[in-house]
Amino acid sequence: MKSYTLDELTDDYIGKQGTSERDAFDSELKAELIGYAIKEARLKRNLTQSQLGELVGVQKAQISKIENSISNARLDTILKVFKALNAKVNFKVELLNEKMVIT
Repeated sequence: MKSYTLDELTDDYIGKQGTSERDAFDSELKAELIGYAIKEARLKRNLTQSQLGELVGVQKAQISKIENSISNARLDTILKVFKALNAKVNFKVELLNEKMVIT
């Protein structure tokens, strides 16, 4: 029985990196992971969505949308949410080995 890596399966069923389908999939996955992290942190802090919304200055519905990846929240809103949760946020930037063409 042949086994496949997650990358191979994703390439086959979603599309190779750099395609619009793969870019959309990757963006959606990242939004899901952020929403999941926010929900987990909120629950660990024993806060309701309403309480977190109050701390951030947004409505409960906005917190729900962020947690469920229903809407694209602004980065500053997401950072405010993590700050209200007293959570440390790390970003990793990785430059790809691609040529840059300036015209």
